[in-house]
Amino acid sequence: MWGAAHAVDDLYQGLVPACVPYFVLDRGYSYVAASGLTLAAALGSSVPQPFIGLAVDRYRLPRLAPAGLAVAGIGLGLSGLVQPYAAVWLLILLSGLGVAMFHPAAGKAAREAAGDSASAMSVFAAGGSVGFFLAPVLATPALVAMGVGATALFIPPAVLMAFVLLRHRPAAAPTRKGARAGQDRWRPFLFLTGIEVVRSVAFFGAITFIELFWIRHLHSGRGIAGVALACFLVGGVAGTLLGGRIADRVGMVRTVQLGGVAAVPALIALRVTPGTLLPLLFAVLAGLALNVPFAVLVKLGQDYLPGRPGTAAGVTLGLAVSVGGLIAPALGAAAQTYGPQGVFTILCAIPVLALVLGLFLTEPEPLPGD
Repeated sequence: MWGAAHAVDDLYQGLVPACVPYFVLDRGYSYVAASGLTLAAALGSSVPQPFIGLAVDRYRLPRLAPAGLAVAGIGLGLSGLVQPYAAVWLLILLSGLGVAMFHPAAGKAAREAAGDSASAMSVFAAGGSVGFFLAPVLATPALVAMGVGATALFIPPAVLMAFVLLRHRPAAAPTRKGARAGQDRWRPFLFLTGIEVVRSVAFFGAITFIELFWIRHLHSGRGIAGVALACFLVGGVAGTLLGGRIADRVGMVRTVQLGGVAAVPALIALRVTPGTLLPLLFAVLAGLALNVPFAVLVKLGQDYLPGRPGTAAGVTLGLAVSVGGLIAPALGAAAQTYGPQGVFTILCAIPVLALVLGLFLTEPEPLPGD
């Protein structure tokens, strides 16, 4: 159930970049103004996240996740119905706040259900990737036909899933199933957070500008541009699930490092390959490589902070991921000057920093008796 709820929640994160090109094309927003919408979603979901995580660790707050789902859906759904840019920006900020309310509570509950299995935790994390994938698949036809006002069609899924969570939320566990005994290890957790920030910058940069890259640089139609975003996100779903399986076999740290190694050539191939169809293959591979570490980083973060699973989930699922959106205006400025292709040139170099930070990670300490 938590995987399905995560898919619905992250549908609204995915809808922001899916809608950005249509705000550019239908309302004449500049690249900087459009990337400001990504910034609004990132601010709403990143700034409150650590505080919400601390609250979840202290108080269980079982209604927080469904309330966050409803807020995320309503905020995003109304954003396409209002005209002033400031109103659009504030509604997307509100949607981001709803996402911030969901992640720490859901991440803690999912870890309790998953225990010590990276594969099981990857199912929860993949739910978020599925939501990102479904966003352009569902939104592109509606946005093409109806314009940005089609965002109103996406209010009901959030309200329905929030109702399901309220009616069928799991009972509070008497003990934290799957929690690791031991001391919180902040130093490797900070390096891990840095890796997630780098990964999210590359991921959000790609999903924000990939459709415009196809339209403005590769000269495709809007339909193919939507397919390109969907391909990138399909790769993300596959990478999230694959990462959990790899981690159970070779270890979490090696899996994180593998994702960094694979991301650089995949992004370079995406940037330099001509045509409108062949680059779709590299869109899949780039999405896969960038998401191989995703579920692993969530679980590893909770292993580094065994006494603070909600805080760890809030940072790895929320704060660090959302920081990628905070960089969007800088990427928007690059796109304004050099076009969307300039953004992808920058993205090719970003995963190198994740490779460097990955050298400072260590495997979590084993449980007594392991």
